[in-house]
Amino acid sequence: MAIVGGGPGGLYAAALLKRLDPAREITLWERNAPEDTFGFGVVLSDETLGGIEHADPDVYRALRKDFVRWDDIDIVHRGVRHTSKGHGFAALGRRRLLEILHERCRSLGVDLRFRTQAPAPAHLAEEYDLVIAADGVHSGTRETYADVFSPQVTGHRCRYIWLAADFAFDAFRFDIAETEHGVMQLHGYPYAADASTVIVEMREEVWRASGFDELDEDESVERCAKIFAEALGGRPLKSNNSAWTAFRTVVNARWSHGNVVLLGDAAHTAHFSIGSGTKLAVEDALALAACLTEHPRLRTALSAYEEERRPVVASTQRAARASLEWFENIGLYLGQPPRRFAFNLLTRSRRVTHDNLRLRDPHFTGAVEREFGCPPGTPPMFTPFRLRGLTLRNRVVVSPMDMYSAVDGLPGDFHLVHLGARALGGAGLVMTEMVCVSPEGRITPGCTGLYTGRQTDGWRRITDFVHERAPQAAIGVQLGHSGRKGSTRLMWEGMDEPLPDGNWPLVAASPLPYRTGSQTPRQLGRAQLVDVREQFTAAARRAARADFDLLELHCAHGYLLSGFLSPLTNHRTDAYGGSLARRLRFPLEVFDAVREVWPAERPMTVRISAADWAEGGTSTDDAVGIARAFAEHGADAVDVSTGQVVAEERPEYGRSYQTPFADRIRHEVGIPVIAVGAISSWDDVNSLILAGRTDLCALARPHLYDPNWTLHAAAEQGYTGPGAEWPAPYRAGSRPPRTGRADAPKPRLTL
Repeated sequence: MAIVGGGPGGLYAAALLKRLDPAREITLWERNAPEDTFGFGVVLSDETLGGIEHADPDVYRALRKDFVRWDDIDIVHRGVRHTSKGHGFAALGRRRLLEILHERCRSLGVDLRFRTQAPAPAHLAEEYDLVIAADGVHSGTRETYADVFSPQVTGHRCRYIWLAADFAFDAFRFDIAETEHGVMQLHGYPYAADASTVIVEMREEVWRASGFDELDEDESVERCAKIFAEALGGRPLKSNNSAWTAFRTVVNARWSHGNVVLLGDAAHTAHFSIGSGTKLAVEDALALAACLTEHPRLRTALSAYEEERRPVVASTQRAARASLEWFENIGLYLGQPPRRFAFNLLTRSRRVTHDNLRLRDPHFTGAVEREFGCPPGTPPMFTPFRLRGLTLRNRVVVSPMDMYSAVDGLPGDFHLVHLGARALGGAGLVMTEMVCVSPEGRITPGCTGLYTGRQTDGWRRITDFVHERAPQAAIGVQLGHSGRKGSTRLMWEGMDEPLPDGNWPLVAASPLPYRTGSQTPRQLGRAQLVDVREQFTAAARRAARADFDLLELHCAHGYLLSGFLSPLTNHRTDAYGGSLARRLRFPLEVFDAVREVWPAERPMTVRISAADWAEGGTSTDDAVGIARAFAEHGADAVDVSTGQVVAEERPEYGRSYQTPFADRIRHEVGIPVIAVGAISSWDDVNSLILAGRTDLCALARPHLYDPNWTLHAAAEQGYTGPGAEWPAPYRAGSRPPRTGRADAPKPRLTL
């Protein structure tokens, strides 16, 4: 076996593989000297250490002797320090880690070749049964076979430098410095009794404005020490061939090619702010060694290794990306109260949550809740929220979900039961599906409408039920027009597929079919634009007569108004196409017309797609501009979704994956937002609201799974109060039913 790269991942893989089978001949090449290393301290989780202990107790015992452990995280913001306890870290010097692994490899008989460039990957692949490429983020092996591995390397917006201090911080410390040139941050943690890692980070433009791009290594180190003199107690910093660099996220479509396999940073990277690089490499080594032991055929073993590790790595990279972007945009949060800022920082990756912190440090979490305004015993999600003349009893929204169950646009018994059940289920606001403003504006023949008096009466039947039987719940209507995505089959018959017969003509911003085989819409002329605007205002008047509490204008997901906003779907050359201001023109005209006829005391929101997930589509800056424009025209909140604008989209799915868009709009525009997208637990809702990333959370599928989702969230948290009152007929079910026997004799003795 050949291993390229003598970092922790390569060394640990060598030691494990040799220990599992002493007959293996393992050669490791490292171009640097044994004592050379970059960076200073390494943080390992208890989970990773447990894996090491199980796989190689000798290595674990050696590591344990040198570990520095601590529990606290300190966050210093505008001169105020807040401490969160109970986190549990273990760290040691990177050089000491390498020494332990060197010793272990030598004792097992691994051939370590330092100060030696590895032979070419193709040569190694011919001469060895297995080649493990652990040659880091700049992997030459990966580049040699780039056509197979298909690496995607993404640069980011911050510069950072890896330094050290000759004293031990008493906690994992984050310090924020607001300088004349912009925001800088320090990440520091102890890795020995007398030493700490210190990383200084800032956005590229701040780095240049501060003159760091013109300083040498010694000058940069001295300057960083002055900026963070208070955190360092006036002590100096030291470097180790330290240089300013920009983090790069590495993703590979494949991790193996023939008998060559990628490991650690060669295969994937995750931002240092969640301390995962060495952790992932060591865990890769554990998994690879296990798979090679369990599967006698190399090809099967390498496939099993990738199958096991890829989901774990993808999850870590999503968390790391969220953390990285939080620090890139840290300036958005500087105005938050100190405790809430600290909570926001701690939960930035979405892996640490409100419930995690409440278990680890109830004192800190309770203080954040009090600062936010939670009454005693009230989770953040059950605090009220006001939009214009409407006060919502809690922060939970039943997201609009098309049910495709109407006949000629008329809502029936199904809609009464569907929406009524969710209103009884405790949500603060229940939204209808997209209600279409004309027969031609329907997505499918099963979509509801508000273009006839009968439809108005049908909706009034539903709102009357909600207001009478679930008086603490509000019900909102979402008005929209399908645009180029209309005249399709019911979802379960073929989503977005054209009807086999009975099609109606489509209209859109530009004559572009949604996908191959879709109908080509007609581009709306000026007269037709006026007609569509009047259809929206007529529907809004009917919605008011139907007694909806809130109206949302649907400008997302590639439907008609969304089609004007995205540069991918608006190719017009008139006053309604081109620049963002021109693309906004018609949606704003519709908004203004609807707002004029919608009762002044009732709130009006707008749903937007903040990203098209396709090259050349709506950017985050565009999304902020769109939200700002609607806010200036009187929108009371922005419902921030993404995607479904073009068929070739490639969304980056993950937990709460759309929330960062809402977060940015909330802080840059200063308007309330509704966050959507894979928010599935009450813990997520509490975390997002308390961190200040959103004001309301809209959940779709969880409410299909459980119409009483909100009431059950209250019961699971032990909350009883005005934010989630059980309807009188349901109160007997407010506790989970008992299961199994509870009358077995209790043990009388403990031996």
